[in-house]
Amino acid sequence: MARRDGDGGTPPAALGEMIRGALLTQLLYVAARLDLPERLRAGPRPAAALAAAVGADPGALARLLRALAFLGVVREEAGAFALTPAGARLQAGAPGSLRGSALFYGAPWSWQAFGALLEAVRTGIPAFRTVHGTGLFEYLARHPEAAETFNEHMLAVTGQDAEAIVAAYDFGGLGRIVDVGGGHGALLAAILRRVSAARGVLFDRASVVEGAREFLGAAGLADRCELRGGSFFEAVPPDGDCYLLKDILHDWDDERALAVLRACRRAMAPAARLLVIERVLPADGTPAPGALVDVVMLVLTGGQERTEREYRALLAAAGLRLTRAVPTASPMTVLEAGHP
Repeated sequence: MARRDGDGGTPPAALGEMIRGALLTQLLYVAARLDLPERLRAGPRPAAALAAAVGADPGALARLLRALAFLGVVREEAGAFALTPAGARLQAGAPGSLRGSALFYGAPWSWQAFGALLEAVRTGIPAFRTVHGTGLFEYLARHPEAAETFNEHMLAVTGQDAEAIVAAYDFGGLGRIVDVGGGHGALLAAILRRVSAARGVLFDRASVVEGAREFLGAAGLADRCELRGGSFFEAVPPDGDCYLLKDILHDWDDERALAVLRACRRAMAPAARLLVIERVLPADGTPAPGALVDVVMLVLTGGQERTEREYRALLAAAGLRLTRAVPTASPMTVLEAGHP
């Protein structure tokens, strides 16, 4: 979402758009959940034919499609609906696919947590825990379908950032790269494609990395990437030249984030480097996209976005030294750290 200037610069129409954001999320969620973009891949179809294919009420689906046409996701032509380039990004496997994100933000189990933001602001307790009685990652471990949606969402998020990261940071000369909490391996795959001599270790919960086999195989990287399961709070694979932590520390409060950093430090040889890749908040309070993600963390995990100074302090507390911060063309910054 683009920044809105709160000093009188937000027009009423834009404010109204923000107020209706919940409706827009649900329109896109339903489109993705019913696989409408997949059904329109071959060309335009009438609403009645789509309704029969997906098991929906014809009149209700036609109304949904007209709303999606207003958003530019589909277009209506001669009584049929066709996919637009924007709508094509709701297809699974499409370049820059956002299907996983549409499913994640609109799914009832996620949606209910965002609906409890008021309680989270009042108490400081993650809304997800208030609604579901458990933490997000514990919930995902017990609900495989939700976990699949979350992993597809994270694959989409990292896929958007990966090329900007590998363009901004020089991974050349690295032999063994360990992606800690790397999900299905979108960032690691981008690095391995850029550095042909490198090999990777994808480390995450066993149930998560198992789902990476298909993705890495389709990318032609299965023979260059080892899959390892475990808890990054306890230990991570040793002997890496470089350790990656993308979108990991912001999931946790300082105590848990320190546990992850200390596990990485124990595994790192003296010359190894650690890359913390996060949305770094401006120290002067300038409005930034990370502020929205910060509230997502308040709702879902109890973690937080941080300033460079706060990351520097966390690293120091774990016995590591921040050596430089590398901005990218995406919202992410690469914070490079090593042994003092």
